[in-house]
Amino acid sequence: MDSATRSPNGFLSALAADDFELVRPYLRTVDLAQETVLVEVDETLKRAYLPHRGVISLVVKLAKGESVQIAMIGRDSIFGTFSALGDPTALNSAVVLVPGIASMLDIDRVRSAAEQSATFRAMLVRHGLAVYAQIQQTAGCNAAHTVESRLARCLLHTRDLSGSNNIVLTQESMAQMIGARRNSVSLVANTLQQAKFIHYSRGHIEITDFDGLSKTSCECYASVKAQYERLINPHYGRDGS
Repeated sequence: MDSATRSPNGFLSALAADDFELVRPYLRTVDLAQETVLVEVDETLKRAYLPHRGVISLVVKLAKGESVQIAMIGRDSIFGTFSALGDPTALNSAVVLVPGIASMLDIDRVRSAAEQSATFRAMLVRHGLAVYAQIQQTAGCNAAHTVESRLARCLLHTRDLSGSNNIVLTQESMAQMIGARRNSVSLVANTLQQAKFIHYSRGHIEITDFDGLSKTSCECYASVKAQYERLINPHYGRDGS
């Protein structure tokens, strides 16, 4: 099967034909319903998810009940890399942020494919490093940048991962995304709407001015995007691109 038409998921479509055959018979398609909890921290992760559409949020829950997003996984990657490569115990919770569809695969099948193929394992490692790079950048961003620039960054990133300018997000979800209070999110979303960068109504967000939103965002959006390109595009830099 042609890699370009094999799957809407970037991880699957980038696999070599032999590597794809290691997992193809075991792939199942599932709906990603918004706010579905895929795993809680300290639980054993049993399945990997590879979104076609939709976004998975990796969340850290704090002692006082707050939840803060540390990374997002969408159509370009796979959720379950760390469990497949090492300890299957989840280090954080995972919740469906944006609804969609995904391929699902038992973690044991992913681990078996990695044991059988060095190139499959290398692909998993690259995707795991890309998520780790995003986690690092998010930590620095939440500590140093304004709420406005952080929300712009997250909206742009969610757009890229979901493949759509139209996003459904609650105020609570946006607060988790940027580590801020809900009232701050409401004020900043209103500011972005007044600038005509977005249209926001009852949880429905339409990005209407990508360039304007990009200028409002901090450098973290471009940094994460560049790291993903370097790590999960195997041809990155070989032709000077």
